[in-house]
Amino acid sequence: VASQLNYWDWDGSLDRITDRLGQLFRRAAMTDPPTFINLDMEEYHDLEITIAAFQRLLDDPEFFTNEAGIVLQTYLPDSFAALRELVGWASARRQSGGGGIKIRLVKGANLAMERVDAAIHGWSQAPYETKAEVDANFKRCLDWVLRPNRTQAVRVGVASHNLFDVAWAHLLGRDRGVSERLDFEMLQGMAPAQARVVKAEAEGRGLLLYTPIVRDDDFDVAISYLFRRLEENAQPGNFLRSLFDLDPAGTTFAAEADRFRTAVASRWEVSSRPRREQARPAPAAFGAGRDDGSFLNEPDTDPAVASNREWAAALVTQRPTPVEAELAETIGPIDRAFDRARRAAATWAATDPGDRRKVLHAVADELARNRGRLISCMVHEANKTIAEADPEVSEAIDFARYYGDRALDLDGHEHARFTPLGVIAVVPPWNFPVAIPAGGVLASLAAGNAVILKPAPQTPRCAEIVAECCWAAGVEPDVLQLVRTPDNEIGQHLVTSADGVVLTGSADTARLFLSWRPELRLFAETSGKNAMIITPHADIDLAVADLVRSAFGHSGQKCSAASLAICVGGVYESPRFRRQLVDSVQSLEIGRTDVLSTVVGPTIEVPSNKLERGLRVLDDGEEWLVEPEQRDDQPQLWRPGVRIGVQPGSWFHATECFGPVLGVMAAVDLDEAIELQNSSEYGLTGGIHSLDRAEVERWVERVEVGNAYVNRVTTGAIVQRQPFGGWKASSVGPGAKAGGPNYVAQLGTWEPTKIGDGTAEEFLAAAAESDERWWREEYSLEHDPTGLFCEANVYRYRPLPMIAVRVGPDADAALVKRVLAAAAVCSVPTLVSMTDTESDVDFIARIVGLGLDRVRVVGDIDDRLRRLAGERLIHLADDPVTADGRLELGHYLREQSISWTLHRFGNVLDARNQAADRRR
Repeated sequence: VASQLNYWDWDGSLDRITDRLGQLFRRAAMTDPPTFINLDMEEYHDLEITIAAFQRLLDDPEFFTNEAGIVLQTYLPDSFAALRELVGWASARRQSGGGGIKIRLVKGANLAMERVDAAIHGWSQAPYETKAEVDANFKRCLDWVLRPNRTQAVRVGVASHNLFDVAWAHLLGRDRGVSERLDFEMLQGMAPAQARVVKAEAEGRGLLLYTPIVRDDDFDVAISYLFRRLEENAQPGNFLRSLFDLDPAGTTFAAEADRFRTAVASRWEVSSRPRREQARPAPAAFGAGRDDGSFLNEPDTDPAVASNREWAAALVTQRPTPVEAELAETIGPIDRAFDRARRAAATWAATDPGDRRKVLHAVADELARNRGRLISCMVHEANKTIAEADPEVSEAIDFARYYGDRALDLDGHEHARFTPLGVIAVVPPWNFPVAIPAGGVLASLAAGNAVILKPAPQTPRCAEIVAECCWAAGVEPDVLQLVRTPDNEIGQHLVTSADGVVLTGSADTARLFLSWRPELRLFAETSGKNAMIITPHADIDLAVADLVRSAFGHSGQKCSAASLAICVGGVYESPRFRRQLVDSVQSLEIGRTDVLSTVVGPTIEVPSNKLERGLRVLDDGEEWLVEPEQRDDQPQLWRPGVRIGVQPGSWFHATECFGPVLGVMAAVDLDEAIELQNSSEYGLTGGIHSLDRAEVERWVERVEVGNAYVNRVTTGAIVQRQPFGGWKASSVGPGAKAGGPNYVAQLGTWEPTKIGDGTAEEFLAAAAESDERWWREEYSLEHDPTGLFCEANVYRYRPLPMIAVRVGPDADAALVKRVLAAAAVCSVPTLVSMTDTESDVDFIARIVGLGLDRVRVVGDIDDRLRRLAGERLIHLADDPVTADGRLELGHYLREQSISWTLHRFGNVLDARNQAADRRR
């Protein structure tokens, strides 16, 4: 039940859980003999909702006399208060003529996943930190409930394989005269000899052995469940791990006995306060970092906290105030804005980087204070759900702190000096209307540039609130200006007036900008046609869950969304895969984004062009596994669709539709699947689901994407953890990743500084030394600065297949040698072209034929080459050649982020991330 719910939804999910439980209860009552229903939900999010639904259902006249059961996990500190509430409620219900209940006490079956959940989100761990606390709370609950006045309406199930706990509960029940209200429960097959002894000694109803019962077709689910239980029982500190060495005269027995005595002695001292107490609207971290001053991601809002859900429910009822900035309908306001910006840029550029860092950190604090306003605006202006909008604010806060820190990196280069570009135009999209404008603005400010922010026409108020946070934090109004323009010649004038443009949009838009001004310094994140490969070695349940979330988050309106599933071998025809996919897609809650239960909201506009075709038209060989459904009364609201039979090279295989439609393809083997994935002109994100390490390693080495994801969703990149940006036509410009270490440094010009007497020999020697050092310390390594125990987030550099070097007639021979030497350090082959022997047209035709998308320029080039390169989205790296290896080597490498899940249900499988930096 819980897996289908959006945990932001408090009242709605309570109603749905209650209704669903009612269906189960009615079905159980029809069996012969009637089935006993025991409500057991493992995730912490469910505790309050589960108890409320359980009580509401059993208070209903239809079920008032029925008996049912509920499970409490005592590794949660708040379980003791829940126990007391349930006993009080059950006693009152019984006195009014109702039935009793059973409360099953367990220590907790999901501690490993709770630890993962906390680590990934930056939240406090919901369960106790130590096994000793868990043991103590378990005994506190037993001691409190096993009393005659509390067991009149309540049966108690003691679910444990720990013989000390079983014996203690047995003795408590006997001495207090409540044995007939006490059951013992164990998992079938885990400790059969001990189970037989417990059954013989128990004085109540005996021993309950539980085991999964499934249809033959789902037998693998039962095996998975039993394996998880076995894996948990084998963990250090678990009693069953000691069972085979439990000689009363041995040290193991003595250690277990001491652990038991300690827990009994401290049972009334252990805390009963919930550990998850984050409270909105107060910021979560609010400027926090690690003790050593390093970067720490801002935690998202925790939906497990009831007050946070109440805060969110109030937010969605608040409509944003209208945008204040007027629409510029002539070029006059544009020119005046740039005049003010250029005057302000000189002062801001001269500001010490440390002072710029302080201002950006203050912006982070302002964004955190305004989380609620930003979320409300996204819900109403951008059709984003709370679950999608809240992390976007965290990302904007992260950009402010991280880019502020990167301002310090601009000083101290040995052989180069940084100069900001001047005035940068930031042109963000509507689909991430807070994080993306914030990222472009804050990176540009960190580099010392003034900024003109042109918001997307659909979401101007979101961008305006970001700007207001910057102004409130101390950014001068002339240093950052918000200028609204229509997407016509006025908008064109804004773009062509800038010294640089930060764009997030389609590849066609990037090409258009370069056609307006071929020499434009363009930094663009563009389109994607992203695929997730699913092999026969995948966990199908997890793969489908991640696929659906990747495909239909924000109604599929993400450049990183999974648009294709490439199924290897038998996965494509697997009834299990198809059944799970259909069920998962059809269970998504569709509706308005101001309703907290909504998972898939409306598209930003009525679908047209490519998206309309993707939702309505099938091509040869395709059929609907789940047909998209448009709501008659809401033309922007669609139930997502899934088309199967997508053919290699077909329209849907190649086209980004940007909406709630997923295609499924078949591949004979992994090699063919990788070829299908790489055949796209884009290379933004990609994923694989496989539990075979060899398959994953092969995929990681061959996939042509900027962000690669293993056994997880392909969306939701986090600053520093997974710097974001693509390869091929998914990136236009130098290619530094947003939220990564090189992004700020590209937003300016690096001029060489004099080395010694300025001779060519000194220059080349210094360059060789610098290259060797930076290759050794940075570029040859895999970096994981986040250091999560449960997820490897590797940031690395991959050599280009080849680079073209275009040498102008005035090029210095020493600079050409320096460029070729740098390429050799990176093991990148070079194609050298001289302007006086090969025309621009022939040169571009040659490199297009070779599939090259980057050219290192030495010397002067003319506008014809720039225009031809812009038409093909080929990046001309015409930066000055310096002896600084940190700068020069980057031209021959592509940045890549790999996010790799290292656990199975919380149990770590791979120590890959334990080394922060690992040589290739």
